[in-house]
Amino acid sequence: MSALASATLLMLALAAPPALAQSSPVDELPLEDIQTFAEVFERIKRAYVEEVDDSTLLRNAMRGMLSELDPHSAYLDRSEFQSLRESTEGEFGGIGIEVGLEEGRLTIITPIDDTPASRAGLQARDVILEIDGNPTERLSLQESVTLMRGEPGSQIRLNILRSGQEAPLDVTLTREIIRTESVRSEMLEPGYGYLRVSQFQSRSGEQVNNAIRRMERDGPLQGLVLDLRNNPGGVLQAAVAVADAFLQSGLVVYTEGRLPDTQMRFSASRETAAPDVPLVVLINGGSASAAEIVAGALQDQRRGVIMGTESFGKGSVQQVMPLGNGEGLKLTTALYYTPNGRSIQAMGIEPDVRVVRGRLEVTESSRQLREADLEGHLRSRSEPRAMTQEMSERLREDYQLGEALNLLKALNVLERR
Repeated sequence: MSALASATLLMLALAAPPALAQSSPVDELPLEDIQTFAEVFERIKRAYVEEVDDSTLLRNAMRGMLSELDPHSAYLDRSEFQSLRESTEGEFGGIGIEVGLEEGRLTIITPIDDTPASRAGLQARDVILEIDGNPTERLSLQESVTLMRGEPGSQIRLNILRSGQEAPLDVTLTREIIRTESVRSEMLEPGYGYLRVSQFQSRSGEQVNNAIRRMERDGPLQGLVLDLRNNPGGVLQAAVAVADAFLQSGLVVYTEGRLPDTQMRFSASRETAAPDVPLVVLINGGSASAAEIVAGALQDQRRGVIMGTESFGKGSVQQVMPLGNGEGLKLTTALYYTPNGRSIQAMGIEPDVRVVRGRLEVTESSRQLREADLEGHLRSRSEPRAMTQEMSERLREDYQLGEALNLLKALNVLERR
């Protein structure tokens, strides 16, 4: 292929669609740069140590074009496009982690609940140095994700760098079919519910409403913990639907971009599953994107108390655009803003009450024997059913969750006065 032919090909490939074409000088194609690009293309074809086909070179060029924009824009080949669809629909093969690039390093945003990654103890902010011996510094984000996905039953070895530890860790995991139920609920105590949203999928809003109705079968809720910790985000409309479960009116989120169809506003509807239930929302450094939309909306509308640590700070919106060849384009097209006009991009949500992760230790000397501790004690008619040992241990292990429950109880005390 001659340099002239390459330049012609590149001009055709890069030409803007008619709907977007403008006559202003800003939108004119930089012919000199395109000619330089074609010259590089030609020299690689002619002189590189190994033969490289045109298709590979062009796709690599497109990947590079997008990867330099921001960490979330990417060119998706057929398998990558299919993987993205699977993850938003809630089923895929892999180990169950959400990853991103921080300062050029492949970093775990969050492990997904009840997956090989979470069971192996992988944590948000862990840096993945190698995947099956392949250094991740040489890989794009999409290439890393593709390497980590695979057939159920196959093994994968990750080399992990964790903050506070001197030496990297080698972790071997077995891939599974990851079927992610994005919403889980249970009762912490009579009247106090727990709602965990692990990521935002297309049916998350419906699942939240169903979970609230289930928890209310035994009586009205006196308080609810909405756990968005280590929630990496997901579908924007699902975040709006989850926030709508607690809001009767008002703005939830709005987006602003260059094109008219990226400037959108989403408001709450009157149909609300839990409009008046006292609410504590847990967030941490793994709460990103759609999780921050929900936390920001509830914070701005003073609907709940945000507790935990500062969130991740991903305030951009990506559109997934299918291409005619079965591949796709994931492109950042807008920024989202909370109802009060706050941009979360690179800032995050600051909690109203800062509570760091920890474990509550109760020493023997600080615990005095009480009548209720005696085996066979007479039960008062008004004595509530005892909390299960499993739940009690969980609240000791999860200090943030225990503090959220205590805050809900305090809010109820103040409400009665």
